[in-house]
Amino acid sequence: MSAHVTSSGLPAHINWWHQIELPDGSVTPGKDRSAEKLLSLHLPDLTGKTVLDVGAHDGYFSFAAERAGASRVIALDTFVWRRPGGKDAFEYARRALGSSVEDVEVEVLDVTPEIVGEFDVVLFLGVLYHMRHPLLALERMASVTRELLVVETLVDMTFFPSPAAAFYPWNMLRDETNWWGPNRAAVVGMLHSVGFPRVVPYPVKRLRTARLAGLPARARTATTLLSSTSSGSRQRFLRDLAKSAFTQNRLVAHGWRQ
Repeated sequence: MSAHVTSSGLPAHINWWHQIELPDGSVTPGKDRSAEKLLSLHLPDLTGKTVLDVGAHDGYFSFAAERAGASRVIALDTFVWRRPGGKDAFEYARRALGSSVEDVEVEVLDVTPEIVGEFDVVLFLGVLYHMRHPLLALERMASVTRELLVVETLVDMTFFPSPAAAFYPWNMLRDETNWWGPNRAAVVGMLHSVGFPRVVPYPVKRLRTARLAGLPARARTATTLLSSTSSGSRQRFLRDLAKSAFTQNRLVAHGWRQ
């Protein structure tokens, strides 16, 4: 067997994120629970719809939209695709699936109708909390959405009923590209503010074993942060951090034009 091919027959150099089922029945070894996430999106019938998948990565959701009957699908990415080899997974899967999904490389904040066009459905999955300017990012998504914007995002401060967002100026989530953790009320409010009069949020996932397994790492981070927190603020810091440890989760929200 070639040193450049894995035991499953996939190119060894590709670092998969999505779990994509290929025509031979094999599934790419990504860490993302892609099929499970697809179910959580509560997508409507996509038959005949045009779809833009922003932050497409390996393209699982782009290919899923095409499989669901979308008339045209465009996958958009830059953050992953512009890394060395970052687009190899998408291109391999597209060839293997015989897919007609198109691709464009445009920064999120550069998305406009003039550059990418307008779409019936826009998927904005796992991107919002990576944006330094989340409301501006949603404005860009709204500008190219005719009917439905689907947002899947990390949420934080879910113990707080009013619109609020946690700001991550440090490597708190073990990822320096994470900036904001809005709560449910903030996500709903932002979608209203960018032009979606009807917003439907779906319940966050329940606390999982995987989430509990990550608590020790969060505790170590908390200890480091606590050492640099003034003594007068430590009690409040610990209380809020403990709440976030158990309420920080994921949320899906649909923004409808009507």
